[in-house]
Amino acid sequence: MRRDRLLVAVTLVTLLAADIHFVLLPRLKTWYHLPRESCACRVTNGSLENGGATTVPWTTSQNFTVVSTERGSKLERLFRHPLYNIRLPELGPDERLLQEEELMNYCKRKVSRWERMKKFYMEAAAASNITILDHPVTFDPEASWLQFHLGINRYALYSRDDSSVDRLLRDMQTATVISADFTQDEKALKGACDCSQVVKPSGLHLKLALKLQDFGKAMFKPMRQERHEETPENFFYFVDFQRHNAEIAAFHLDRHTGMTGQTDKSRNELYSEGSDMSKQKKSLRQHLNLKGKNVILFHVLGNMDRHHYEIFTKFGDDGFLLHLDNARGFGRHSSDEMSILAPLTQCCMIKRSTLFRLKLLAKSEYRLSDVMRESLSRDPLSPVLTEDHLQALDRRLGHVLRTVGKCVKKLGEPQVVITDFVESSRVTTSHPGGNNR
Repeated sequence: MRRDRLLVAVTLVTLLAADIHFVLLPRLKTWYHLPRESCACRVTNGSLENGGATTVPWTTSQNFTVVSTERGSKLERLFRHPLYNIRLPELGPDERLLQEEELMNYCKRKVSRWERMKKFYMEAAAASNITILDHPVTFDPEASWLQFHLGINRYALYSRDDSSVDRLLRDMQTATVISADFTQDEKALKGACDCSQVVKPSGLHLKLALKLQDFGKAMFKPMRQERHEETPENFFYFVDFQRHNAEIAAFHLDRHTGMTGQTDKSRNELYSEGSDMSKQKKSLRQHLNLKGKNVILFHVLGNMDRHHYEIFTKFGDDGFLLHLDNARGFGRHSSDEMSILAPLTQCCMIKRSTLFRLKLLAKSEYRLSDVMRESLSRDPLSPVLTEDHLQALDRRLGHVLRTVGKCVKKLGEPQVVITDFVESSRVTTSHPGGNNR
C-alpha cells in the first residue's frame, strides 16, 4: 500500500509541476512583459534587453519615440527616396514572365469556354425550373489584373510605381462576383480533383476562389479572429488561426520594405553563366534572399508558419522567391519570437540595400509604423491592424538592427554587409514610367 501511495503522490506532483511549467509560468511571463504606460517600447525578450546599449550605428531605437516635425505624407516621401527608385535594366523578352499576345489569346479561350459552359448550365437549370443569375463576362485587355501579370519579370513581382497595383486593389473592392468555388487545394483534399495539379494541397480553414466579372480571380478568407485577439501562448503555430487581416497587412509591409517578391541586380554580374564564380554568386544571392531579408520579414510579421517557398519555373534560380501564405502573422503583439531571426544571427549576412531600407524605416520621418498606418488606412477593411500591432513593427525592426549591429561589431562590416546594387550615381533619381524596384 505504501508503494501505491508513493506512486500516486509522485504522479500528482508530476502533473502539478507540468501544469505550473506549461500553463502558469507562461501566463505570468506574458503578464510581466506586457507594455506599461511608463515604457511603451519595453523589449519582451530577455536576450536582447541590453541590446539598446550597444554603440554601433545600426542601433536606432532612439528614433522610435521621436515625434517628427515634418508634415505631409510619410508614405509618399518614402517612395520618393532614392532607395525606392533604383532602376532595373531594360527587360528582354526572356526576362518577362508572360508575353502580351500569348496572355490575351489564353484569356480569350478561357472566356469562350466559360460562355459555352454557362449556356449549358442555363439550359439545364431552365429544364429543372431553377433560376440562375446571368452575369455577362467582359473581357478587357486593359484590365488591372491583366496588366499586373504582364508586369511580372525576373527581378520583381511588381514595381512600386506600377499604377496597375493600385487599380487592382480598387477593382477588387467593387468588381462583380460571377461564381465562387472551393480552391484547388481544398478540392484535392476532398478527392474532387486531380491532386497532381496542385503543388501543395493543404489548409485548415475555408477558402473560396471567386471569379470576377472581368474574368479576374480573387481568394476569399472568412474572419476567424478579431483584430485585438491574441494567439494563446500554448498554441502550436501550425494549428493557429489563419487571420484575414494578416494577409492584407503582409502585402502592405512587403510593398514598403521590399523584403520578398524581388531580387536585386548586382553590379558585379559579369561572370559567364556556368563558371565557378557565377555559381558561387548565384548561391550567395539565394542565401541572402532566403536567410536574410525573408526571415527579417517573417520576424516583423511574427509568422513562424514558414516551411516552403515558390519560384517561377521560367526564371528558376535566377528569379525571386515568393512566400504566398502569411495568414498566421500578427498573432501576438505583446511578445516577439526571436528564434525566427536565427538564420540572421548565425550567418551574420545581409544585403546593403536591405539594411539601408531598414535603417530608413527606423528614422522618425519614415517610421515603419507610421508608413503602415497611412497605407492601411486606405484599405476598405481599415483599421486592418490595431495600434498595438503597429507599435510592435517598430520594436521588431529594432531587434533586427541590433542583431546586425552585433554582427558588425563581432565580424566587421565587410563580412556582414554585402554590396548588391549599382552605384548611387546611376540610381539617385526616379524616372517616370521606368522600372523601379
